[in-house]
Amino acid sequence: MPSQEYMDKMQGRQNYRNLWHSDLMSTIQADTPYCCFAAFCAPCASYLLRKRALYNDMSRYVCCAGYMPCSGRCGESKCPEFCLATEVFLCFGNSVASTRFLLQDEFNIQTTQCDNCIIGFMFCLQQIACIFSIVAMIVGSEEISEASQLLNCLADLVYCTVCACMQTQHKIEMDKRDGKFGPQPMAVPQFQQMSRIDQQVPPSVGYPPQPAYPPQPAYGQPYGYPPPQQAQGYPPAGYPPSGYPHSGH
Repeated sequence: MPSQEYMDKMQGRQNYRNLWHSDLMSTIQADTPYCCFAAFCAPCASYLLRKRALYNDMSRYVCCAGYMPCSGRCGESKCPEFCLATEVFLCFGNSVASTRFLLQDEFNIQTTQCDNCIIGFMFCLQQIACIFSIVAMIVGSEEISEASQLLNCLADLVYCTVCACMQTQHKIEMDKRDGKFGPQPMAVPQFQQMSRIDQQVPPSVGYPPQPAYPPQPAYGQPYGYPPPQQAQGYPPAGYPPSGYPHSGH
């Protein structure tokens, strides 16, 4: 059943061991210009991020990254650019979430409890604003109507802010993937870089390699990867042991 498959994927993401390079609270400070761009031109940012998440290969594009029932049924193969533009303008929230799921599943990234609280607060505020609007329409009270308008403005402000931070978070993660800062993708990290500062328990698995197509370097050195051991000479020191009879005696 498709819905059960989606639920299993959501449950599986809770077991991922890697974290976003920047949490939602730090994205504004980490990349302020892009955060402003994502806030004032959100659909454009969503379009560019999805295309970049697909390694600029639009032949791999599927509506909502394959996470929605409509995926693969919108004629994406005939005109992927137009379908993506339609997705980001008409289904902006789904486009952001789909890019997020795409990156999480590719690199085994979980969402921290703090980020989950921020996203959950955004959804709850939207639901409360919707309920107040319905109550104001039924009752016809001017006070409730004004309160619903204020809640709607607040919900929209929080929604735009959180979506901008999420898109900036995705952009920073792909900057890391493409080696635009920090150690290069194939470089072995130093010992102090094996565990992230904001991670209580170091991950037991590293990021998986990128897809075979297009050919790309591996996405970072796996966390906790053992350093190469020094080659030992042959025969090893102390061989043969003392007292061992030599041949020919």
